[in-house]
Amino acid sequence: MIANPLHAIAEWRDRPGPSGIPSICTAHPLVIEAAMRCIAPTPLPLLIEATCNQVNQEGGYTGMTPADFRRFVEGIAREAGFPLDRLILGGDHLGPNPWKTLPADQAMARAETMIRDYAAAGFTKLHLDCSMGCAGEPVALDDAETAARAARLAAAAEAARPAGGVAPVYVIGTEVPIPGGAMEEIEGLEITSPRAALTTFEVHRRAFADVGQQDAFSRVVGLVVQPGVEFGNHNVIDYDPAAARDLSAALAQMPGLVFEAHSTDYQTREALTALVRDGFAILKVGPGLTFVLREALYGLDAIAEELFPGRRQRTLRQAMEAVMQQAPGNWDRYYHGSDAERALQRHFSYSDRIRYYWPQPAAEQAVAELLALLGDADLPETLVAQYLGGLYPEVRAGRLPPRARALTLAAVERLAADYVAACRG
Repeated sequence: MIANPLHAIAEWRDRPGPSGIPSICTAHPLVIEAAMRCIAPTPLPLLIEATCNQVNQEGGYTGMTPADFRRFVEGIAREAGFPLDRLILGGDHLGPNPWKTLPADQAMARAETMIRDYAAAGFTKLHLDCSMGCAGEPVALDDAETAARAARLAAAAEAARPAGGVAPVYVIGTEVPIPGGAMEEIEGLEITSPRAALTTFEVHRRAFADVGQQDAFSRVVGLVVQPGVEFGNHNVIDYDPAAARDLSAALAQMPGLVFEAHSTDYQTREALTALVRDGFAILKVGPGLTFVLREALYGLDAIAEELFPGRRQRTLRQAMEAVMQQAPGNWDRYYHGSDAERALQRHFSYSDRIRYYWPQPAAEQAVAELLALLGDADLPETLVAQYLGGLYPEVRAGRLPPRARALTLAAVERLAADYVAACRG
């Protein structure tokens, strides 16, 4: 059996080198390439995660199965020259969520199929999330039922993983933030209590033992908790180390574990560094990465209109508006207010629900048209300063070529670099 590089993540704090790892939660090829470029010069492995809604046996909203996603990411790695042996694939929120409108027995049967497919495809970090109720059940389940279902999924994964391959590690936890951020403006959060964290750990330990999965439980490396970070459509709640002090201290009673922090998008580099220092060693980021990608693409969109006015039938922003209006399911119930307020949120909210539309053919065509129009020519520094101001210093210093694709990747790399710096301490 090949050792999993994440199996000893709890020990990273006590030895030279990184003490945490970013978890890049995206299926966007430019974001994945940028993450590879950012991680490549460091000693960190690259952890790329897909969610149960993005990727599953039915295709998810990306149209990809776990095996498809693996081929997709590895194809990007080969093109970028990123070593495949430094790549870790993870599955996020693996459980019945995509089928929670069905009765529990049906939803869990589909969840078992899904996690078997993830394990068989060589995903080696698996987040077990069975905290949500299914048809006829409470919205949130109690610890005992959540743990029992998680143990059932772990057993399915163990049975499906390739013989002789890397043994998967698991992340558990019942206090799971809403995937993709909160729907409303948020004023404060209730941090997970140390007692709740310890109870979750112990209940899962017993549940795994009840189904003969003690070996799998020995590879539980992370516990999802709420450290007091979140973002909504309009605002971000920043990490407060003092408020999370007691929760952080509880890790001493759970040897071999770290905390996994979801919704760390939009935290400052200083806050991310503090999170890792305090034991929140797995930092999930997704919408924040596609948010800065959209910023870069919209900046290039404006530059294209300055340089080539009227050359396209419609701008990228106009194309994205049309795509979102034609299929409102991914934003309509999440954005509130007047028509003008909702229009602003469609393009600029922190929850970044526009990210669901980039894989649409019309969106891909609009991006390709924009990048083809700008080509490989050097863009005027003054326009970079006007529309992509955050990248201007690097361009002005000659460290970043002022070309469309390079600027797009650099925008994402800048954010990913905050996570790398935080994990390296």
